[in-house]
Amino acid sequence: MLWTRWLVLLLCWWGSASGHYQQPKQGDSRADPHRQRSAPPVEPLDFGFVPAAVYDTHAYYEPGAMGILFHMVHAFLFVVQPNSFPKDLIVKVIQQNMGGIKLEEWRKPDNVVLLLEGFYYELGFLVCATIGLLFVVLVPVLGMCFCVCRCCENCGGEMHQRQRKNTDCRRGFFTATLIVTTILIILGVVVAHAANHNMSSHIKSTRRFINTNIRDLKTFANNTPAQIEYMTAQYTTAKNKVLSELDNIGPLLGGRIHSQLEKEVVPSLDTALRMAGAMRETKEALENVSSSLQVLQEGTDRLKDSLSTERASLSNTLSDPACTNGAVSPSCNAIRSTLFQLGINADFSKLPGVDYALENVHTVLKTDLSNIIQRGYSSFNDTPRLVKEQTKNIVAGVKGMLDKIGSEINNFAKMFPVEASLANFTIFLSQGQKNIESYYAQIDQIDFYRWIGCVAVLCMVVLILSFNLLGLLCGTCGYDKQATPTTRGCLSNTGGNLLMAGVGFSFVFAWVLMAIVTTLFVVGGNVEKILCEPLANRQLFQIIDTPFLVHPAKKNFLPGMLFQNPNIDLTLGSMYRECYDNNGLYHALQLETMFNINSFLNRTVYNKDLAKVFESVQVDLQDITLLEHTGRDNLINFANAGIGIIDYEAYLAEVNKGVTLVDLLTFSTDLEGQADQLPRGALENALKGHASSIRQIHRELVVPMEQAMKYVRARSTMSQSIKQLQKTSSDLPVKVTNILSAIDAAEYLISNNASHVVNQETKNYAQSLVGYFKQYTDWVHNSLTAEVAQCKPISNIVDSMEIVACSFIADSVNTFWFGLGLCSIVLLPSIIISIKLAKYYRRMDTEDVFEDSSPYSDTLIQFPRASAPPICSDC
Repeated sequence: MLWTRWLVLLLCWWGSASGHYQQPKQGDSRADPHRQRSAPPVEPLDFGFVPAAVYDTHAYYEPGAMGILFHMVHAFLFVVQPNSFPKDLIVKVIQQNMGGIKLEEWRKPDNVVLLLEGFYYELGFLVCATIGLLFVVLVPVLGMCFCVCRCCENCGGEMHQRQRKNTDCRRGFFTATLIVTTILIILGVVVAHAANHNMSSHIKSTRRFINTNIRDLKTFANNTPAQIEYMTAQYTTAKNKVLSELDNIGPLLGGRIHSQLEKEVVPSLDTALRMAGAMRETKEALENVSSSLQVLQEGTDRLKDSLSTERASLSNTLSDPACTNGAVSPSCNAIRSTLFQLGINADFSKLPGVDYALENVHTVLKTDLSNIIQRGYSSFNDTPRLVKEQTKNIVAGVKGMLDKIGSEINNFAKMFPVEASLANFTIFLSQGQKNIESYYAQIDQIDFYRWIGCVAVLCMVVLILSFNLLGLLCGTCGYDKQATPTTRGCLSNTGGNLLMAGVGFSFVFAWVLMAIVTTLFVVGGNVEKILCEPLANRQLFQIIDTPFLVHPAKKNFLPGMLFQNPNIDLTLGSMYRECYDNNGLYHALQLETMFNINSFLNRTVYNKDLAKVFESVQVDLQDITLLEHTGRDNLINFANAGIGIIDYEAYLAEVNKGVTLVDLLTFSTDLEGQADQLPRGALENALKGHASSIRQIHRELVVPMEQAMKYVRARSTMSQSIKQLQKTSSDLPVKVTNILSAIDAAEYLISNNASHVVNQETKNYAQSLVGYFKQYTDWVHNSLTAEVAQCKPISNIVDSMEIVACSFIADSVNTFWFGLGLCSIVLLPSIIISIKLAKYYRRMDTEDVFEDSSPYSDTLIQFPRASAPPICSDC
């Protein structure tokens, strides 16, 4: 059976891939580049489904109505043999008699104990068999004795019947009892005939089991090469995915390196970019302050001149001699004391200009720092391209290795002539089927002879039944109550003779029937209890799977027979369970324990050179420049542009002040009030004129400065710009220094410590590639376990054999002897009752008569006497 070894070896090679590779455990990643980082999750691959084999055999049997009879027989056998299956006893017997059974060996105490245990287990069968043998021996002896006794006119042989008062009651009782026994015999015949017919019909249907099982084995043989080829071809799925990953090594590996380094690089560049934006905002703020200051200075200058002129004019008015009058003098003095209030409050002309800082900032902005920083971004984002260019040779080498692995797998698969071996196996099955079919005619002929024999046996019982039934019919119909025993009619006499004929045939056939029943009972009952029941509950497998059963040096029977290695932990029960669940033959036979092909897998699917190739990956990132020297100088110049020496508090103080020292409207109202207190005259009119002038100044100069958009916007813009400049200039040199330090640290990381990140990410990348092969080998293992070479036909063969041997044959045989035994046992009371009842139907030679023997007419005494029967002309 060379093909079986090739098949086993190839299936084992595919399955061993499942347990070789252990995927690394995933862990938490941190920003620290020196910290161990887990590999990213591997994308699941779709390998499809292995072409499934569809098996035709349905190893299930439903007996239908016959199941009731089968259960009755099983219940009877349980009563006869209630002991559990003697597994330990059988194992001991086999182990102690491995060298053959020798008569002198049974004298040993251990064997005597085993023999006694066997007798105890078979006690029920022995008792029943003894009863059957006694029946077989005693019935013909009793029959002969009965015949001799009848010939001597004893044992009911005397043709004389005594008259009794309960004659009719006794005859009715014997008739009813004989009817009951006849019915029981009929039931036994029906049961036996049904079992006989059931066996014949199902033996013919056994061909269906044979054909479907052989067809399933052919399906198994034809589908297995295609399934193995499909699994081999699916290596291309994993390979193509790995090739795709290699073609995209730049975005994948370079992207992973980039994502690890950007945690340090991007924040520093972002800070520098924000500082470039702050430069532009500073320039705009300085320009706003400069323009707003000019607008506000122009307005306050005009207001200042107007108020100075009006204050001087009002002072001259108060210098009038009229103010020296005693009554007017207090009012003039009061007005004179408020003249200082006619002035501006916010004097923007005192504020220093920002032209120096603005000029410096303009000089700084001549260099486009944002563009310099963007070049730093571009240089850093170019990492995937650098990785792709620097790993071209490595990727090409890995692709070559993958092609070599695929070639080795295909070559290894082609080393085994699986298709040729399975083709030979298919031819063997076809030839075996033809050989089996050639016996169909002989089997049918043997079954026909068996059926005829069983029918002949049943015909014995039917013959006895015929005599009993005809006897009952004739006797009952011909019986006349008015007739005396000597004057009974011919029909009644015929019924009695038929009953006696049935008795005679019962003595002739009963012991033969019981001999058949006893033989079939002992054989069929033990087959059911020792073979069928333990096969149904799989206890029989436990016996076969007992360690060291067949040889003290051979642990397991099945692997020793299949693989010449009895130490493999493979049992018949486990193999049957796996095949019953329709799992793969590789898993059912535990083929992974037979061949060690890890060395081949290390050289192919799990090639260590693949890991070594990626360990040699070196990515040089020295060319990455985050910030050029021009950009560094630009940041330093901005820090020294002079925006930090501006007096922001003075600006904010002036912006927050009012336009004038006092409300001019209130001042003019008070001035008019003071003028009203003066006597009418030129002084009063002059003061009121000044009040009117002050109102005009307020209306023409103050109100526009407070409400006109030009001045309001200038004040607001100045306030906001000053606050922004104040915020920007706060610790500006320190901020610039921190930015430069962060960029220096990022560049140092790229230049000096990036190798660790490259190595770690390269390792994770290689693990992700190997993960695709891990998926492939896991899929192969799962497919071998459940889908490839599904061994359901093996369990179907066992189940079919159980159905044929136990359900079709053993149950039918047991039901046959059960019905026939019922007939045989009931024949005994039938014999007795038939003898008793025949006395009431047969015509007697003599009968009891009554005479008047008293001399006195008034006293009658009846004496019975025998009398010969009259001559009957019609009989």
